[in-house]
Amino acid sequence: MKTIFTGLMALALVSSAAVAADGLPIRDKDTVVTIETEDGAFDITRDKTEAALIGGVLQPMVPVPGVTPVGELDVLEALETHSAKVVDMRTLEWRTQATIPGSVHIPYTEVASRLDELGCTGSSGDWDCTSADNVIAFCNGPACGQSPIAIRAMAREGFPTDKIFYYRGGMQSWIVLGLSTAEDMF
Repeated sequence: MKTIFTGLMALALVSSAAVAADGLPIRDKDTVVTIETEDGAFDITRDKTEAALIGGVLQPMVPVPGVTPVGELDVLEALETHSAKVVDMRTLEWRTQATIPGSVHIPYTEVASRLDELGCTGSSGDWDCTSADNVIAFCNGPACGQSPIAIRAMAREGFPTDKIFYYRGGMQSWIVLGLSTAEDMF
């Protein structure tokens, strides 16, 4: 039986106290963005906090033109109405720790060869996606590149970008907001 839990993981991750000043990347290789204010130059940095699941590079809201960003209410509606497949694009190790209940698992490294599970016919390099499902892709949050990599692969293989929805907040936002998660999902 799958275990659903709510508060404990969220409470453990909600603290905004910095754990370490690691100089995490903000974009590409930039660990500092200097802006000018009326009081002079100000360096914006990014530190690892208890609420951050990973330390990756911040991802754009739209990883591929035509893809629509969505939030938690959109994900919940898709799960309730089955209007889109909610797809956990993370590795199995991450998924088994906690995932969105009702999501399906297609790791980002496999999505280009598994588009048949998302309504396409054919095979890698020769997909027909005219009957593709709506897909909500997610990974570990705004600094995780797994679902953006998967989305780019899907688009490259011919999956229609207007049927791809990107939940950029991913598991980090889901957990911080205290929404229920499932563990030990394979």
